[in-house]
Amino acid sequence: MQRRMLAAVGLAALTLLAACGGGAQENAPFPSESIRLIVPYAAGGPTDLTARAYGEFLEQDLGQPVVVENLPGGSGAVATQELIGSEPDGYTLALVTAGTTVLTPLANDVGYTAADITTIGVMSEVPSLFAVGANSQYQDIGALTDAARQQPGTVTLGVPGASTPQAIELQRMRDEFGVEFTVVPFNGNAEMTTALLGGNVDAVLINASQDVVENIEAGSFRPLAVSTEERLEWLPDTPTLVEAGFPGLTLSGSTFGLAGPAGMPDPVVTRLEDALRKAHSDPTVVETVGERYIGPEFRGADELRAILDNTQAVYEPILGA
Repeated sequence: MQRRMLAAVGLAALTLLAACGGGAQENAPFPSESIRLIVPYAAGGPTDLTARAYGEFLEQDLGQPVVVENLPGGSGAVATQELIGSEPDGYTLALVTAGTTVLTPLANDVGYTAADITTIGVMSEVPSLFAVGANSQYQDIGALTDAARQQPGTVTLGVPGASTPQAIELQRMRDEFGVEFTVVPFNGNAEMTTALLGGNVDAVLINASQDVVENIEAGSFRPLAVSTEERLEWLPDTPTLVEAGFPGLTLSGSTFGLAGPAGMPDPVVTRLEDALRKAHSDPTVVETVGERYIGPEFRGADELRAILDNTQAVYEPILGA
């Protein structure tokens, strides 16, 4: 009888201990385990570099491993589908852009929209630019666009994917200004650079990441126009598309942000946003990503959402029709 009572007491104690342990796990402060950071591009490129630089800082600040995983494909759809299918607990995050979360869903049936993510903040912003090879016959942006207007389809122009902001801005250039290029999609800057230097395309509309800057400095690329509203400090002699006679064509640059699935708890979002804010001014992050790509002021969850909403408003009438 006494043995039965002792056994019952022991079982009850174990049950209580297990319950308490489970509750402690569930109520542990965020984060209490490793975080997965998905990148919708191949390893080794400038976007991957940005994600890994921020990931290393977040790992230090959050006190948990941040594991970067590259899932390229489908113009960002593969990675974004993986993101939105995850639990909204902050342990699965992804690098996102307007291209992957707005343009790809507008152009393709991918099963998600920008409403299916929780924005956290901006990591970097990379302008795009029109560029030609050093020996190109096109001396300025006017000569390039005049040729495409006067002889539609005869000028070939590379872009980093068919559903990217660059590709859609060229569609707007055709529809609104009568400038029609033969657009050739590539899988990122490396392929575009090879095609341009090899004479396989006449020009590119490319993200002005560090590899492109190096080609400009080496004289291999000649920039003709930039996508920003104002001229870039580091390319003061290169006009904007607005100056070249294309008002409104300022959306072909890329904003790289951090996001999670929709429905993340506010305290988790706040913790991640605070960590991202500190990373934005960390000297190592700034040096790795490049000072020219990190704005003077951090832009958080609301600002990233506003960028996506603005892109949606501009492009939905074009792609959603």
